[in-house]
Amino acid sequence: METVIILVFVFGYLAITLEHNIKIDKLIPALVMMAISWALISLGIDDFSEWFDSAKHSLMDNFGLLPHEEKMHLMEETLLHHLGKTAEILVFLLGAMTIVEIIDYFDGFSTIKSAVKFNSRKKLLWMFAILAFVLSAIIDNLTATIVLISILQKIVKDRDIRIWYAGLIIIAANAGGAWSPIGDVTTTMLWIGDKVSTGKLFIYLFIPSLLCMIVPTFIASLLKPFKGDLELQPDDDKVKNKFSSTMLFLGLGAIVFVPIFKVITHLPPYVGMMLSLGVVAVFAEIYSNSKFAISAADQGEHQAHASHSPVHYSLSKIELPSILFFLGILMAVAALESLGILFGFAGNLKESVGLIGTEPAGTVVSDLVVILLGIGSAVIDNVPLVAASLGMFDQALDDQLWHFIAYSAGTGGSMLIIGSAAGVVAMGMEKIDFFWYLKKISWLALVGFIAGALAFMVTRGLF
Repeated sequence: METVIILVFVFGYLAITLEHNIKIDKLIPALVMMAISWALISLGIDDFSEWFDSAKHSLMDNFGLLPHEEKMHLMEETLLHHLGKTAEILVFLLGAMTIVEIIDYFDGFSTIKSAVKFNSRKKLLWMFAILAFVLSAIIDNLTATIVLISILQKIVKDRDIRIWYAGLIIIAANAGGAWSPIGDVTTTMLWIGDKVSTGKLFIYLFIPSLLCMIVPTFIASLLKPFKGDLELQPDDDKVKNKFSSTMLFLGLGAIVFVPIFKVITHLPPYVGMMLSLGVVAVFAEIYSNSKFAISAADQGEHQAHASHSPVHYSLSKIELPSILFFLGILMAVAALESLGILFGFAGNLKESVGLIGTEPAGTVVSDLVVILLGIGSAVIDNVPLVAASLGMFDQALDDQLWHFIAYSAGTGGSMLIIGSAAGVVAMGMEKIDFFWYLKKISWLALVGFIAGALAFMVTRGLF
């Protein structure tokens, strides 16, 4: 039965990675393999001799001796445990996405566009790279990419030049998301899973992530597409919302407040995100002079005001398919973890390649494994890779392994345009060709990834 479940995961995983070839949205195979995996576990519960206790992070010795009813009860408890952990991530993402959409409702990001008063290609490259690096750390790399490419389309007229900027935005956004607990889904997973802390994440990864952005941006600035001046798009006649700047800084400040709230209260991050969303929503409703109503109560009056409510509008714009994809993939990986498959694989990996080896040999081999994980995240989705690593390794909070995984999984996806959410969304927005990116941008991303990885290896011994 375990073999069948593994095959279900493998085929589902292949369907996710071949999303663009088979023309099926990746959320569909993710949800299907999640449901089938848990169904097979339930139907074959008496055939399993091992069970992984997620709370104690160890295998149960006597699972095979338990009666059927007790096994079913344990499975239900485990399923509820994983659903709770997954829901923490999903609710957190929902809050962050809604705040960003509220900012966009007030045209808050136009404040950034209005700052462009020059037409130097090199200056514009550095401006967008730095903005992508900083914004992705606050509003996540996917959203930062969407925002900046939207602004780019309003500034740069020539698409052939614009896609070069988009390529560097992908690299910078993924680099910026790696050192922030709210900058990338995989980093958020490690943060919420108590594998990394906000302070140590910054200390260990800021310099490697910065180099991962600076090195390819500097090399690109020497290339022909970024030399000379360019023709800017004429300004539109749209009247600027008087609250745009206010909502931009309020929204970004509210998201940045979430890690601070977690440190102060020791509550899960989604609680702070809901508080931030509530505060931003209050100001949004006041500024829009519309009825404050998030719930669907009082349907008649609710419907009359819904179209004017920034909160309702923003909730309708969030990426629900992404949320469902994360639900499917995380719960599917949880199924493999619960059967002890990931734990067993990690044990075999440690024995075969020496992850528990003596220093420095053990560290060298573990570094190689994590680097390969980063390269692998360019080919396949980094979310299941990190989800699997959570079930495979039991290192303590802020162990260097977790920080290196956060860096590799977060930045390695830049090497292929399909390797990260930021790359996929840029591919869709600008119709960037896979092989164009592979030829023009991938080598820059690889150089940046290696530079950051080497910086991490050098600096980790200092802290």
